[in-house]
Amino acid sequence: MTDIYTPPKVWTWEKPSGGTWANLNRPIAGATHDKDLPVGDHPYQLYSMGTPNGQKVTILFEELLAAGHAAEYDAWLVRIGDGDQFGSGFVAANPNSKIPALVDRSGDTPVRVFESAAILMHLAEKFDAFLGPREMRAEMLSWLFWQMGSAPYLGGGFGHFYAYAPEKWEYPINRFTMEVKRQMDVLDRHLAENEFMVGDHYTIADMAIWPWYGRTVHGESYDAGEFLDVGSYKNLLRWADQVLDRPAVQRGRIVNRVGDGLVENRHSAADIDKVLNG
Repeated sequence: MTDIYTPPKVWTWEKPSGGTWANLNRPIAGATHDKDLPVGDHPYQLYSMGTPNGQKVTILFEELLAAGHAAEYDAWLVRIGDGDQFGSGFVAANPNSKIPALVDRSGDTPVRVFESAAILMHLAEKFDAFLGPREMRAEMLSWLFWQMGSAPYLGGGFGHFYAYAPEKWEYPINRFTMEVKRQMDVLDRHLAENEFMVGDHYTIADMAIWPWYGRTVHGESYDAGEFLDVGSYKNLLRWADQVLDRPAVQRGRIVNRVGDGLVENRHSAADIDKVLNG
């Protein structure tokens, strides 16, 4: 970064900032076009994409189903690269135009839920599942919202400047790398003394954290495993492997994604079975 930038007195938006996903960002909210959301046959309608935030929710749905809960759902792919999140139907479900968004149609009146942690809490409380014991609820909530507060550094910060920005700039890469490594060290130290994020209880905190930090130490995020020296976080790696070994995690992580071995839209267990069983 050799040029010195002097901010103007009033910032104005003149053009996209450049880099991958630049066309997704704009300084105003609201719909850009009319488009109704599809509605399937099940009580829960999820509109999402299999990013880390999207995977949190599909993993929970699959865990609920595996545990015997009546949590059947339709999961519809929202193609954020095509601007689906700016359609009028999606904006009605989430005025922030970000995935995931859930419409709970299990009652007399549909209820919208947006923000991934809110969706996790809504479903976990509804089915009284994966919340951990009452006496450890504060611990679970602390880790759940730690993830919500910290992941923007990993995705919006490190991921942007390391992988997606139009140019490589040392200062922001160093700044965000330092913070991401600090966060992984927080997790590594905690998991040295705990099997899961809440003692030996597998909860929605694990489901929220794994798609971000588990995938990072597995080398899937931004192709940055070597750069971040992920192999040095032994306890975090142990936990990441343990979570990934869960069948429901393997099912949920492939939903609302496009490609071989992935499930674009999920309307029944058979959609996933067909992919996993060949």
